[in-house]
Amino acid sequence: MAKRDYYDVLGVSKSATADEIKKAYRKLSKKYHPDINKEEGADEKFKEISEAYEVLSDENKRAQYDQYGHVDPNQGFGGGAGGFGGGFSSAGGFSGFEDIFDTFFGGGGGRQRDPNAPRQGNDLQYTMQLKFKEAVFGTETEIEIPREENCETCHGSGAKPGTHPEKCSHCDGKGSINVEQNTPFGRVVNKQTCPYCHGTGKEIKEKCPTCHGSGRVTKKKKIKLKVPAGVNDGQQMRVAGEGEAGINGGPNGDLFVVFVIAPDDFYEREGDDIFVEVPLTFVQAALGDEIDVPTVHGKVRLKIPAGTQTGTTFRLRGKGVPHLRGSGTGDQHVAVKIIVPKKLDDKQKEILREFAGATGSKVDEQNAGFFDKMKKAFKGE
Repeated sequence: MAKRDYYDVLGVSKSATADEIKKAYRKLSKKYHPDINKEEGADEKFKEISEAYEVLSDENKRAQYDQYGHVDPNQGFGGGAGGFGGGFSSAGGFSGFEDIFDTFFGGGGGRQRDPNAPRQGNDLQYTMQLKFKEAVFGTETEIEIPREENCETCHGSGAKPGTHPEKCSHCDGKGSINVEQNTPFGRVVNKQTCPYCHGTGKEIKEKCPTCHGSGRVTKKKKIKLKVPAGVNDGQQMRVAGEGEAGINGGPNGDLFVVFVIAPDDFYEREGDDIFVEVPLTFVQAALGDEIDVPTVHGKVRLKIPAGTQTGTTFRLRGKGVPHLRGSGTGDQHVAVKIIVPKKLDDKQKEILREFAGATGSKVDEQNAGFFDKMKKAFKGE
């Protein structure tokens, strides 16, 4: 019986790209694979498809086929069992080997992990909201998190109390089974994880009524936390062993607490330094003064020299945030903003012109907010 044209076998045109040929082969090989298709003639159809792909997927063999067809001038083209000429392609790799393995074995092998070996539990993450001063000075609190723990009823075995997991009857306790498959290389025995016991080699006949055979339950756990002074927004703290329970006697995972710091109305923070802005009257800036400045550590007296310009910044050393790692504390930076009254009577104007010793000035509504913030800061609100 004359051989069919390889392009017709795969259902592609003679101008088909390598990718189009590969897609056609994968589609047809899955359809006619003997393990999938039990119809009469499927096996021969599969061999024909494999032979066509083996030739057309190789650049040199395809060029030779396009020129000579099924007649091999070198006596042996297209031969071999099932149409596989058996060798390596011109690129030095086995022609179609990777595609065949992907199709029939799901992407190759690798060392299988022992499902009964102890494994560490999953890590957990918890986001904690902190007030500005809680982050500065630290705090002690209690949180509640849901996490998976070993079932107390069955002690993690998954079996009903009074019973025990038994040897899997499908794999005889080995955790794997042998599956025979027809491939272009012949009949191959492939070892696979047992689908009934998932590789554990154990079978639970009577499941625990609490965990329904999983050996694990979800519970809410209360954990006391001591937040260190100086934590910043976005930083996280590791609490060892407070994650989910380990598997097969493995250690618990860890809990990672991520901090989110609420902004403050008066203080701003950059690293371990704190920045504030305080208002000064024109007279205070021109003649100098001493003012009370709130800090997170309490009230501080600050001397304002005569002739201070708006935007001038003063540093209060050690009045910032405690260093999270190591000793010491950051600084507080005080920027002054000079408030110029919008409305002056004739007498006030005269006084200003003469630089007399007037001590008060009127603060308009727009800037009253500065003083309100300072009052709250003084009160510790």
